[in-house]
Amino acid sequence: MDYLWVFIAFLCGFAAKKIQLPPLVGYLAAGFALHGMGVEPEATLQSLGESGVTLLLFTIGLKLNIKSLFKPEVWAGASGHMVVITGLTIINSFICAALGLAYFTELDLAGAALIGFAVSFSSTVIAVKVLEENGELRARHGQIAIGILIVQDIAAVVFVSFATDVSPSLWALGLLALPLLRFVPQYFLRHCGHAELLPLAGIFLAFTGGELFEFVGLKGHLGALVMGVLLSKDGKAPELAKSLLAFKDIFLIGFFLSIGFTALPTFSMLGVALIMAVALPIKAAMFFVWLTRLKLRSRTAFLTALSLANYSEFGLIVCSVAVGQGLLEKEWLVIMALSVSISFIFSSILNTKSHGLYARWYARIKRFERPERLPEDAFSQPSDARILLIGMGRVGTGAYDSLREDMQIDVCGIDMDSARVARHCQQGRNVIFADAEDPDFWSQVSLQGIELIMFSMPNHLDILEVEKQIKQVGYRGKTASVVRYEDEKEQLVKAGIDEVFNVYSRAGTGFADQSIHLLKSD
Repeated sequence: MDYLWVFIAFLCGFAAKKIQLPPLVGYLAAGFALHGMGVEPEATLQSLGESGVTLLLFTIGLKLNIKSLFKPEVWAGASGHMVVITGLTIINSFICAALGLAYFTELDLAGAALIGFAVSFSSTVIAVKVLEENGELRARHGQIAIGILIVQDIAAVVFVSFATDVSPSLWALGLLALPLLRFVPQYFLRHCGHAELLPLAGIFLAFTGGELFEFVGLKGHLGALVMGVLLSKDGKAPELAKSLLAFKDIFLIGFFLSIGFTALPTFSMLGVALIMAVALPIKAAMFFVWLTRLKLRSRTAFLTALSLANYSEFGLIVCSVAVGQGLLEKEWLVIMALSVSISFIFSSILNTKSHGLYARWYARIKRFERPERLPEDAFSQPSDARILLIGMGRVGTGAYDSLREDMQIDVCGIDMDSARVARHCQQGRNVIFADAEDPDFWSQVSLQGIELIMFSMPNHLDILEVEKQIKQVGYRGKTASVVRYEDEKEQLVKAGIDEVFNVYSRAGTGFADQSIHLLKSD
């Protein structure tokens, strides 16, 4: 039976990939297909999915800046949107009931409010996976989206705690001492080396946080997130997050498959789910408008809103609790599962086209922008540089140091991770904070004196987008890029990149160049 799951999941994921859709769309379809074939889900599938979500939240914690949750655009963005969406859903539910639509006619005010509360959440799993695939988890809009999702998740945990008979024990107060004890997991992490023991340590720590929170009556997923946050400042955290990447993605396949096993819908349930799916653009629009009122730049608000244009697995939990308490009919759990699945497909497709949509609707979107700027959104101009180096990760940093120290060439680095920019500046490098995919940045930045732009970005599609934008603003200098695979190299060469360097195939060349001086001369 396990082989059948793998077989169907692979075929559906592969088919989705071939038609330019994210594989997770195929996994969702595979879950419904297996259910339709009469396959009964085993406990291992549910456990696999739960493990995937636990590792996902743990890795989010490893990359989370806890201070970001206290920014108005995060906590006010989450709470304000939640209130508005809940209110609109109540109104829409009564309108649908007045029209005699099935399932809405049986709703009272409490039931309509619970459905509104359920659909106000956005999916942490989908949003993070999309942002990760796009290399935007540390971008300004990515950080805001993650912050809003965490505030929503906290609200869901509070609701479940109060709505069920299970309440936190007094021992939960002891969790406040966890920051004082973080030296314990840090000790294990720092002495695990770099091989197979490191990801095992990550899995162990993630599940330890989950079990600890479950023991005191709180959601285990929240415990995994908190454990990740406790380790986020450790120098080993980035390496740990990368080592868990493959495990997390494999386990999450179980989560996507399990959604399809929630229940088999009727046509009337599917009709209600489609009505709820039609509201997804409204949900995204409300996020966009609200975030621009909180003084975010229109582009940041737009990309954040698209990341959150879905319904959440926590919505299923809220509906499940409501059904258990007799506040909703059991059919609403099936309807919510369908709505969540449709929203996942909608959001996955939408976010693959997010930057193109912004470019197409640029003039209209800019009208919503307020003239005030938050400090994080101010543009800096590259100064005293002949070369712009976009992407200041390990490869970018190595290139920067080589150009500056070995060749004595003036360089300016650009990165969209503000914490990384701050570290580089403290170490004396000339690095500015900016999102290179932002058309506003290139329209306002001066490229006078820039002879070469080098791309050290993880996603070759992002490089193609930036290449197109710098051409539109009239840049006529040279460009160079790094890639990981030969098929990516071909695409960049066709797009007009002057020099493309494969970091894997030519790593040996760089190693030889750096070591040749060790030979004794005759």
